[in-house]
Amino acid sequence: MYQRLLKPLLFRLDAERAHYLVFDNLRRASGIPGAQALLRTLYQVAEAGLERDVFGLKFRNPVGLAAGLDKNAALVAELACLGFGHIEIGTVTPRAQPGNPAPRLFRLPADEGLINRMGFNNEGAAAVAARLRHRPPGVIIGGNIGKNKDTPNEHAAADYLVCFRELFDVVDYFVVNVSSPNTPNLRALQEKEPLIRLLQQVQDYNLTQPTPKPLLLKIAPDLTNGQLDDILTIARETKLSGLVATNTTISRDSLKTPADTVNSYGPGGLSGRPLRARATEVIRYLYQQSEGSLPIIGVGGIASAADALEKLDAGASLVQLYTGFIYEGPALVRQINQALRGRNAEQPAADV
Repeated sequence: MYQRLLKPLLFRLDAERAHYLVFDNLRRASGIPGAQALLRTLYQVAEAGLERDVFGLKFRNPVGLAAGLDKNAALVAELACLGFGHIEIGTVTPRAQPGNPAPRLFRLPADEGLINRMGFNNEGAAAVAARLRHRPPGVIIGGNIGKNKDTPNEHAAADYLVCFRELFDVVDYFVVNVSSPNTPNLRALQEKEPLIRLLQQVQDYNLTQPTPKPLLLKIAPDLTNGQLDDILTIARETKLSGLVATNTTISRDSLKTPADTVNSYGPGGLSGRPLRARATEVIRYLYQQSEGSLPIIGVGGIASAADALEKLDAGASLVQLYTGFIYEGPALVRQINQALRGRNAEQPAADV
């Protein structure tokens, strides 16, 4: 139904308007008695063999929703019915902010991609935390955190700490986002020295808690191998639990969409199929260089079950969807989990 009916209608609308329309209607539909149970029947794949134990958490399956779609944790219960093993909310900043001026979200249908320059639009950490105090049971929630646009980089750590403290009791793991291209100078925080200082301050607070939360770092796909080596060093020094690879790219290479059209959209991060190969390269490099010692959440260009399996085979422990979910619909989650179930069934039994 999504591909034949809903998607053609939604793709006639402005991309951001379509996003909010889907959210509003999913919320209304889920309020109908029995609707959430129906969604679970349609999209969830129950299978003990799909479970994953990663950084101390048990995920019911390895397919998650990437940060950016539900920035304010507004639809956690509804999205959980669509078969996701985890949902990452955010990016959340200490104070509410509107983000960049619209239009700021653009489709590239020929490439099955998106360009966005949303700019961390969200309701602020306190509002998101209040909503998550009523979160549904049974789904892992990640908190993706960032800094406000008007916070200088030298004070960035204080912003991340505010978010960390506000969300600590209502999320299961944290992701420090310093890799979005849509907040001025944010990516400068990926450099080795400022990143160590930032992560260490957050981790110092985390490790004083009775039960510290897994702390991950989300990185850009545009880093060189030397920079990726630095990331691994930083991860070891600051005792990170894992990495999220990758965020959107600033590259515009090898697109099918005419250059004039792409240029007319202006700056922003590119996601979707054009990112698939590079994101997988980064995952494979990090996995090989770390000898598999650091869990990786693979995200970028997953539009089919084969794409998800490619990320897992490259070394990812979990995967996340964003643009592929928009282009393919919720059936994509089920298809990936069914493919994993089928692969598990094909595995020969271990010798006893």
